[in-house]
Amino acid sequence: MFAGHVGVALAIGRVERRVNVGVLALAALGLDLLLWAFVLAGWESVVIPPDFASRHQPQFTFPWSHGMLPAAGWSLLAGAWAYAGLSKPAGRAAVCVAAAVFSHWLLDALVHVPEMPLAGAGSPKVGLALWNAMPVALGLESLVVVAGLWLFLSGAGLSRAKAAGLVGLCGSVLAMTIAGMTVAPPPPSAAAMAASSLGAIVVVVALLAWLGTRRR
Repeated sequence: MFAGHVGVALAIGRVERRVNVGVLALAALGLDLLLWAFVLAGWESVVIPPDFASRHQPQFTFPWSHGMLPAAGWSLLAGAWAYAGLSKPAGRAAVCVAAAVFSHWLLDALVHVPEMPLAGAGSPKVGLALWNAMPVALGLESLVVVAGLWLFLSGAGLSRAKAAGLVGLCGSVLAMTIAGMTVAPPPPSAAAMAASSLGAIVVVVALLAWLGTRRR
């Protein structure tokens, strides 16, 4: 759902133009940022199953980054940070940042198998498993990206070059997401998967922050 999270960030960016879309993308991808950091720290885990080449679905144990109640807590923390440090009106910025963070859990709950904890380790797990119908899941994700991009670009005041760059970036992220869920080979290790995912998040957020800045 990497591309889908970017699409949601762009849609929220239409609601609050005074918050840089890179900040909203960081918020929307924040739970994955925590996940991969926690995997590298040994606090959460990801297993590459033997059937990865056919199903492209790692198995996660991620109660602290992707539990519903922890996700709500991360959302509140991000909203408090936004309230203290982002543009006025601070309340609106805080709500948008918090919503972007929690949107991650909602989107992931659509596609993951029932492995999304409601509270933490040992709590009931949910997931609608749309990844078991991969064309449907990828079609939905593509729709989220296209809709978010269209909403953000409408009235964004970007230069033609930056608008084209943003379209190209979103297209590339979507293409990489589709490839990762269909034809990509298994990662060599969980650590390699975590490191490459962290790098992708940093690069995409930085590019969105630059391309999404309107001309003055």
